[in-house]
Amino acid sequence: MENVKIVENGVQAKKEIADFMMEGFTKDEIYLFAHDEDRTEHLTDALEISAVGVGEQGVFESFANVFRSRGDELRAKLESLGLSAAAAERCEEQMDDGKVVVVASKTA
Repeated sequence: MENVKIVENGVQAKKEIADFMMEGFTKDEIYLFAHDEDRTEHLTDALEISAVGVGEQGVFESFANVFRSRGDELRAKLESLGLSAAAAERCEEQMDDGKVVVVASKTA
């Protein structure tokens, strides 16, 4: 999947979101991830983009996230957007280092 950008902060995320929108993605097709849940919520609210929920993951996966570690939950959400398990793991490792991942997906 080519529609994954790894950035340092919200300013860079905003630029990538604008670039994805210029490529034809809507805000409902752009997702942001950070390892810290509060940071994810703050950035998705501030940048007015989507959070991965039941619609993208399905009921079973969403329920399973209650029992998963944050890393497992993030990888499951990334995979629900079309990333391979290896790509999701690489993204999660970047989030471990404080990075933010922005994904554009029309398949969710």
